[in-house]
Amino acid sequence: MNSGILQVFQRELTCPICMNYFLDPVTIDCGHSFCRPCFYLNWQDMEVVAQCSKCKKTTRQRKLNTDICLKNMASIARKASLRQFLSSEEQICGMHRETKKMFCEVDKSPLCLLCSNSQEHRNHRHCPIEWAAEECREELLKKMQSLWEKSCENLRNLNMETTRTRCWKDYVSLRIEAIRAEYQKMPAFLHEEEQQHLERLRKEGEDICQQLNESKARMEHSRELLRGMYEDLKKMCHKADVELLQSFGDILQRYESLLLQVSEPVNPEFSAGPIIGLMDRLNRFRVDFTLQPERDNSHIFLCGDLRSMNVGCDPQDDPDITANSECFLVWGAQAFTSGKYYWEVHVGDSRNWAFGVCNNYWKEKRQNNKIDGEERLFLLGCVKEDTHCSLFTTSPLVVQYVPRPTSTVGLFLDCEGRTMSFVDVDQSSLIYTIPNCSFLPPLRPIFCCSHF
Repeated sequence: MNSGILQVFQRELTCPICMNYFLDPVTIDCGHSFCRPCFYLNWQDMEVVAQCSKCKKTTRQRKLNTDICLKNMASIARKASLRQFLSSEEQICGMHRETKKMFCEVDKSPLCLLCSNSQEHRNHRHCPIEWAAEECREELLKKMQSLWEKSCENLRNLNMETTRTRCWKDYVSLRIEAIRAEYQKMPAFLHEEEQQHLERLRKEGEDICQQLNESKARMEHSRELLRGMYEDLKKMCHKADVELLQSFGDILQRYESLLLQVSEPVNPEFSAGPIIGLMDRLNRFRVDFTLQPERDNSHIFLCGDLRSMNVGCDPQDDPDITANSECFLVWGAQAFTSGKYYWEVHVGDSRNWAFGVCNNYWKEKRQNNKIDGEERLFLLGCVKEDTHCSLFTTSPLVVQYVPRPTSTVGLFLDCEGRTMSFVDVDQSSLIYTIPNCSFLPPLRPIFCCSHF
């Protein structure tokens, strides 16, 4: 091939960022191509709109498919370079005058075919350099993808831990005020218990704050380690074939060792903190009511730190709802305009549920698909995230760092006091009280859960 044409061919197969032959090439919407690792490393900390380093056009693309044609051409170019390297005098066996095309995995050295079958190397494992190097690159690319996913997960956890750390003192203050307000409704002789309860809460809050700060520091360290290893794997992929084969085992060991060092986020959680006499007081306002199941798949979307969730009721509560439905919703038939009311909901081992109160206006707007930001839902919800369950209350959305109730949740509505409280019945403990609720009576109980 004409040398000028060859140079053009090689240039078209070269990543404009790393200036090496493409590794797992991707093409963005402006038409320019880059190594996937270069694309990730160059734009991981930028805004959603990134800029092409070649033409400066912006792109929103993040998840890209491999350009198979470009990848195959780059592989051919690397093999051509290998053949040129093997044809040099240094790669000719001095004993047999044959090209060293084989690689001995024990001695980590290239051999000619006759040497690989000799008495000295016969029991060693050998492989042709040409395909073994590409196999190693493919294996490294798989490890890099796994490492990148781990790095993104670590970054999400770091952002979550940073938010938790920043907001933790405010959350502790909110919880202290909620507990103090509850004790103010109790007999005066519980004053000493109140002080002990609040002191324990402050101490737990300080301990958890320290854990969050330590966790954040570990994740920041993990972020640097993961990025460093990703860059090392990328550099290894670009090494000459023989050097790649010689170093392959060592870098895999480093990769496996690093994964063991990546820390998981802290799941902060206060102890339950029982309040003597709480259930006796609430049971004085106990009410029973009938339910009005929805006849359609209903959804409530909760935005913020928690993902959206579908909600409803148990399919056995309504024969018109099939067991295959994903989510279910029921309303209380009775409406509340004034007074104080207490009722209970059995949650058991279920996940992804929410219940509380809403007003008729919200219900009508939801049915007409005209919900806007003015309507309020006053809910306690539970969302399963991987193996962990997060509790939250709404209006406003606040994550609650307390144990998930294992059996029964109590709900207390105080229309005059404009509060909605949730309690763990078995622990006789307050989960949270939503203060200063913007009630618009009449209010109806709402029960929701999803089965996925």
